[in-house]
Amino acid sequence: MSPSPKPRSYVYKALNRVFGKALHRYDMISDGDRIVVGLSGGKDSMALLWFLHERLARVPIDYELFPVYVDPGFEGGFGEELHQYGRDQGYSLRVEYTDHGLVAHSKENRENPCFLCSRLRRKRLFEIADELNCTKLALGHHKDDIIETLFMNMCYAGEISTMKPSQSFFEGRFTVIRPLAYADEDSIKRFAHAMDFPEFANPCPTSRVSKRQAVKSMLEKLYRSNKKIKGNIFRSMSHVRLDYLLK
Repeated sequence: MSPSPKPRSYVYKALNRVFGKALHRYDMISDGDRIVVGLSGGKDSMALLWFLHERLARVPIDYELFPVYVDPGFEGGFGEELHQYGRDQGYSLRVEYTDHGLVAHSKENRENPCFLCSRLRRKRLFEIADELNCTKLALGHHKDDIIETLFMNMCYAGEISTMKPSQSFFEGRFTVIRPLAYADEDSIKRFAHAMDFPEFANPCPTSRVSKRQAVKSMLEKLYRSNKKIKGNIFRSMSHVRLDYLLK
């Protein structure tokens, strides 16, 4: 299967450049890798799968991709539509139906449904990776996600930490890779539009009122005040001066 025609524009070139930069900087993919690609139905994971597949035809290493969507079980879900889209594109897309979202939004877990839902979904992806004998799990988190996670952990967990572009789990059994780590969300939006990716409505009842959305809104105000702020925040995570932090 050959991917959709490459968009001949600066949007593709810019995104492809930072995608490749992250892959090489963190040595994310090796010859013979079997990689589960976690799909959410959103533009980020769709772009992730497209670029990973597109690169297969032009890089000197070979790897296998296993796209998986973990359906959280909400009414009005789009698992069937996503599966059909994947089939139309030639992807062997697996849809895993669960009740993770319902469990996370139960009366016993009103405090932080997003955290539990994400944790259960990630657990299932690791289980599927193990089942398929895959050692890598590719996720569509981008630069904005990494910055937002930093602020979420400071505000709600009381610690300075975030997601890493490449991170080992279970004593090295699996490695989570985030090839879009250097990509801005706006660039991905433009690419998704240029590629005419399908849009699926998120059925999660708290998707627009989550803690992440609150942090995103706060940061957007900062970004509008000074265009250098986002880049400075992102670079600061690689320039930590421990001598000037509390102990």
